[in-house]
Amino acid sequence: MAPHRVARTRAAFPQGSGITRRQMLIGSLAAAGGVAAASTLAGCAPTASASGLSQLAYWHLLSGGDGINMAGLVDKVNALDHGYEATQTVLAWGAPYYTKLAMASVGGRSPDVAIMHASRVAGYAPGGLLDPWDLDLLAEFGVQESDFLERVWAKGGLDGRQFSIALDSHPFIMMYNLDVADQAGVLGADGQLAPIESPDQFLEVARAMQAVTGKHGLSYGYLGDGAQMWRLFYTLYKQHDADFDLSGKTASVDEDAAVESLEFIQQLLDGTICTPNGDYGTAVSEFMSGESGMFFTGVWELPTAKNSGLAFDAQPIPTLFGTPAAYADSHAFTLPHQSSPDPEQRRASYQFVADLLQNSLGWAEAGHIPGFQPVVQSTEYQALLPQAHYAGAAEILNYDPEAWFTGSGSDFQNYFLETVQGVYLDGSDPADGFAAFVRRVNVQLAKPNPV
Repeated sequence: MAPHRVARTRAAFPQGSGITRRQMLIGSLAAAGGVAAASTLAGCAPTASASGLSQLAYWHLLSGGDGINMAGLVDKVNALDHGYEATQTVLAWGAPYYTKLAMASVGGRSPDVAIMHASRVAGYAPGGLLDPWDLDLLAEFGVQESDFLERVWAKGGLDGRQFSIALDSHPFIMMYNLDVADQAGVLGADGQLAPIESPDQFLEVARAMQAVTGKHGLSYGYLGDGAQMWRLFYTLYKQHDADFDLSGKTASVDEDAAVESLEFIQQLLDGTICTPNGDYGTAVSEFMSGESGMFFTGVWELPTAKNSGLAFDAQPIPTLFGTPAAYADSHAFTLPHQSSPDPEQRRASYQFVADLLQNSLGWAEAGHIPGFQPVVQSTEYQALLPQAHYAGAAEILNYDPEAWFTGSGSDFQNYFLETVQGVYLDGSDPADGFAAFVRRVNVQLAKPNPV
């Protein structure tokens, strides 16, 4: 993993920063998310090294294997000698990161470029915490809207302006053990899992795999993990072609689709197909040790599967309810607000992001589906397996319902955990659990967007 750059403590609102009362309120509300507002990280004043290179500050929240891969990608583009030298600052995932990013923008110490989950843009851009991308300038460096899938590009837009550029898509997918699938007789002539097109057929395949493993047919861990619970539920819910609209004062949802999705999850958690009370770590261990045939997980688990030595493949989660759909998010590049950005520094930032996008094959090797489609369409990417087998998930992805309180690292998925875990764990009534979740969401909708 790239080394952390030690942040110096500065006054949150330095003299002459022009901070308004509204921006101070935004910062205070952001701090309430879990990080004290007494200070903010050092950001980027326009600087150049003795060699004339623009020194770029780049913040992200990528750790573990993702952090190692990102460090290698930054080293690669720095070596291109395109007039900049980018330095990474790696911050804690979730609320701490987003709070510090908001405080940096408010306090006049924002980095040149920062990664955000695309699902969080709607909560940040309206308050002026992000600067929009100049698409003409971006095109000068070989990046334009037509290089991205429509729904991936659209997620970065708001009120006719583009506030984020997707590095990737990271959908919820299904891995499967090739040896178990072969012994269960569920492989097609092409050596991949034969198509599964209904809930009953999925249950049959899972039971056939359980008969081979002697333990479980499917690994899926969710206990105490609202994100894991939501990823599967929302995938199945969107397969009903159901809307989950949070644009009004109360949530507009499809209760029938929600209940049917939750009832199917209860069928999976029967102790035979899948353990009824497993956490995510247990699910990873079970699948990697060959004790199950299938695994519901994210593309980020690909390195773990490869390192296990398991013979496996992967694909989008089968379409069981009529409409191809997959839950996903994207890591996306943003320009945290700067009141008077230096033009040359900004140009260097655009060059840096373009270089990262155009050289994102290495990011794909780690499992993520590149947002920049020329990479996905390249012969090099198509030769990557199983990546090429699940790349289609990016075409059917669904981000969190849009609201100021949703998105990766927010409390939205925790609300799902608090209200619906009993449906998964104890067999509680799905209609009651989902109704409790909707009531909790409506409490948030009644509050004003803090930005």
